Amino acid sequence: MVIVKLLTIGEFARAARLSPKALRLYDELGLLRPARVDEWSGYRYYAPSQLERARLVAWLRRVGMPLAQIGAVVEAPPEEAAVRVAAFLRVTEADFAERQRLAQFLITYLSEGASAMPMPTEPGPVLSGPASSAAASGVPAASGVPGASGAPLAIRYAAASDIGLVRKQNQDVGYAGPRLVAVADGFGPGGEHASSAVIDALRGLEAEPLEPPATLTPATLTPATGAPTPVTSVPPRGEVTGSGESSGAMPADLLNLLSDAVAAAASSVRSLATAKPELAGSGATLTAMLLSGSRLALVHIGDTRAYLFRDGGLFQITHDHSVTQSMIDAGRLTPEEAASHPQRSLLVRAVGVSSAQLATPDLSLLDARAGDRYLLTSDGLTNVVPDSVIRRTLADPALSPAVVVRRLIALANEAGGPDNIAIAVADITDSA
Repeated sequence: MVIVKLLTIGEFARAARLSPKALRLYDELGLLRPARVDEWSGYRYYAPSQLERARLVAWLRRVGMPLAQIGAVVEAPPEEAAVRVAAFLRVTEADFAERQRLAQFLITYLSEGASAMPMPTEPGPVLSGPASSAAASGVPAASGVPGASGAPLAIRYAAASDIGLVRKQNQDVGYAGPRLVAVADGFGPGGEHASSAVIDALRGLEAEPLEPPATLTPATLTPATGAPTPVTSVPPRGEVTGSGESSGAMPADLLNLLSDAVAAAASSVRSLATAKPELAGSGATLTAMLLSGSRLALVHIGDTRAYLFRDGGLFQITHDHSVTQSMIDAGRLTPEEAASHPQRSLLVRAVGVSSAQLATPDLSLLDARAGDRYLLTSDGLTNVVPDSVIRRTLADPALSPAVVVRRLIALANEAGGPDNIAIAVADITDSA
């Protein structure tokens, strides 16, 4: 019989280069249980064989992996654990690249002033074929091309939503105007009210001169002209088309404007349940773009998406805030498996939830350029129509934004139309 000498928590902490406080936390979370706990004193004892696991936990913490993900890594076989760490590294690198872009933007802005503020671009090659995530591959930079120098650009736009072939209510909203394009996908018992409230909160950004969103009167657009007209409620979910110029007269803090508008939208959605308790649990996803000159601000929360079609390549420039996407990021699921996963409709972030962390949108700045075509869509399209088909539809320059919107909705319905569909398309052109 071999007797193994157990180490006290202090001895084990020194050997593992961890603090006793950290070991107690890992015990509580189930990451590293003691080999024995004294029933009288509650003192923890560890076996020398547990040192390897303790050091692995410490290394994963040093690279910044959340404790919830560490549990899955340390329990997995070595090969699977390596895949999970690699997936975490990809997400971390993408997050760092985004912070680096925004930090460089702020450095230039603070050093040279608002009048000399260039918009950061995402590095990476021009890719063709199926849509690729901007977080992984990068949207092609816009330097040296029309519009990249800050000259004002114009926009041709269209938006519409459709109930689909299965749902009894349409909870999706699409919006397009001279500065703003957006889609929202509602959920819960008051989903249609939530999505309308979200779009209503952003539509004030069309006003000129621009003021804080909370003070603006909502506006709708007259078909074909895009001229704003005051209204008292969100317009019906019909098709909206038009064109206009983006003057670049908007203030430098585009991201703050979008952030404030989303905060106002979240407050409006939460007030629905206050007024009508039966609507508790309602919320919405949102993806919206605000154009000023050649500057484009993007806000995103949930699983609606934004795509950029440029130089023959289709790029997904948002990252889904869904349970299945989190599993893909962690290496627990492939994109192909996610398409039929029973939890594919569950969100980890949305507008209207009470938790500040779960209601925080992604905000980013991009350079727009003449010739770009942007697609914003709810999952009623992307869940049933392959990226390759979407790319071919966007690639036809003869199709106006309005025709593209109608064609994509038709494709979703031809694929069964299991969900509502909201689509907005914006073509960026040189200002006349």
